[in-house]
Amino acid sequence: MTTQKDAHAETDKGEEGRVEVRLSGFGGQGIVLAGNILGRSVALFEGKNAVFTQSYGPEARGGACSADVVISEGLIHYPKVTRPDILVFMSEEAKNTYGKLLEPETTVIIDQDLVRNEGLEGRCYRLLSVPATRFAEELGRKMVANIVMLGFLTAVTGIVRHESLQNAVLASVPKGTEELNTQAFEKGYQYGQEGEGRERR
Repeated sequence: MTTQKDAHAETDKGEEGRVEVRLSGFGGQGIVLAGNILGRSVALFEGKNAVFTQSYGPEARGGACSADVVISEGLIHYPKVTRPDILVFMSEEAKNTYGKLLEPETTVIIDQDLVRNEGLEGRCYRLLSVPATRFAEELGRKMVANIVMLGFLTAVTGIVRHESLQNAVLASVPKGTEELNTQAFEKGYQYGQEGEGRERR
């Protein structure tokens, strides 16, 4: 049996370039799809190793859910997120449920219209925000807020190249929605590139 302490020890050795990402929100926001796309982008288009896992709260739709992606240049000895480098919150409930994993080194990204700053400022390395759901609504489909968030995450963290994530989006979304999802991805990416979502330390 592996304890959390053992898991921390395992993640600290022999894993070059390990990055732990947790995306979270409520069921129905496409959190699991976003995690799958992120994992595919680095595994298929950048030649890195990635492990994707998902977790739902008591309600599949409406309850808090998360998608974890562990990325590494080498072998992944422990596939769980224990010390997240990046935490994404797309709902207040997700923040309350998964915020306990917050570390002083963590970069936190929030959907600024759905998540309050309270309890986050001063507890993490960077706190960034993007109106992902609002942008999605402006594009005519609230359901692409997850893709807006992926675009923003790509721009502000650099954990994956723009082209790699874009290719993974196009390979993962339903046929006929490619243009909409490309617009959503670019909206989030440009917002991050332009220095919006100012960080607070």
